[in-house]
Amino acid sequence: MPQTNPRTDKAAAPGADLASVFFALGDRTRLQLVAVLCAGGAFSIAQLTANTDLTRQAVTRHLQVLADAGLVRDLKVGRERLWQFDPAQMEEARKSLEVIGRQWEQALGSLKASLEG
Repeated sequence: MPQTNPRTDKAAAPGADLASVFFALGDRTRLQLVAVLCAGGAFSIAQLTANTDLTRQAVTRHLQVLADAGLVRDLKVGRERLWQFDPAQMEEARKSLEVIGRQWEQALGSLKASLEG
């Protein structure tokens, strides 16, 4: 298993940009919006609010938080703004969590070895 060094491994210390990703995904409504947008395509605010109790203003605020975190982006099509998922930041978050997972495995392996030895 490759060794990681939290002082030199960039992904081991998530920056403010990844903190905003985790913050944005920590809200149930935003997480649901991301799930819808991950299905593919670009959606209007009207489409994203259809069959929900959410107002257009609420969805717009949630989408802005997601956009600030780099998880979604908007496209101007005529007079309409369409929103779509942007996977780049999610991939960075995934990589960061993998590094943290490896660090935990190493720490637990060291603890186990010291308890058994």
